[in-house]
Amino acid sequence: MPIKTYKPYTPSRRFMSNLSSDDITAKPSVRRLLTKLAVNAGRNNNGRITSRHKAGGAKKLYRIIDFKRDKFNVEGRVSAIEYDPYRNCRIALINYVDGEKRYIIQSSGLKVGDLVLAAEGELDIKVGFAMKLKNIPVGTIVHNIELQPKAGGAIARSAGSYAQIMGREGKYTILRMPSGEMRYVLEECMATIGVVGNGDFINISIGKAGRNRHRGIRPQTRGSAMNPVDHPHGGGEGKTGSSGHPVSPWGMPTKGYKTRRKKASDRLIISRKKK
Repeated sequence: MPIKTYKPYTPSRRFMSNLSSDDITAKPSVRRLLTKLAVNAGRNNNGRITSRHKAGGAKKLYRIIDFKRDKFNVEGRVSAIEYDPYRNCRIALINYVDGEKRYIIQSSGLKVGDLVLAAEGELDIKVGFAMKLKNIPVGTIVHNIELQPKAGGAIARSAGSYAQIMGREGKYTILRMPSGEMRYVLEECMATIGVVGNGDFINISIGKAGRNRHRGIRPQTRGSAMNPVDHPHGGGEGKTGSSGHPVSPWGMPTKGYKTRRKKASDRLIISRKKK
């Protein structure tokens, strides 16, 4: 997908880029697949900010996506490729032969008019088809992968991401994750064939602060620009470099510090992600 640049009639426009919307074929037309999500601006149920630098943002409606792909053995056709404000990939509107309509994540190469199908058994290896991991050949590229059967896809859902089936062992399939991690996943879990579309998203430049405000991201002040009372990096005469490891305002290390807690699922990880 081509990346658009702009004539620099303002300083911020000079560095701004965006993705071409030529691949988008329609606007949302199925009202029941749209819903409004509450905007909490990073606050928890007590009203306290637990995730900083969030507020505002452009008004938007959430698209209900079929992550489970549990409409088995019913043919569907892609009727539209649409923009989704809540994710960085495109979504495809599927018209099934029984009259139902659903959104799915658009796979790279999936176009209007293409056939999509999901099944518990074996299917042809075509982009957009979904089946259980045990029925997909070793070496195949997949996305929207479940971690628990019938729980819905949880892995490789963002633009340009994918995992690869590396082998099988007992009731598990060995996957190479987008991070490079090697992991066991139950063979009964569903996955979709192909790579998530809109892979050029990573190459766009935001260009100006206001565009991040449209996304609901507030400004972030550097710790080194604060006073010592406000941040461990603050204070000093003039601009100072870091003394020791970078930390958060509350003293927690922020670079290279492992925060992952031990989980029961750790036993399913064969090797960690590559550094």
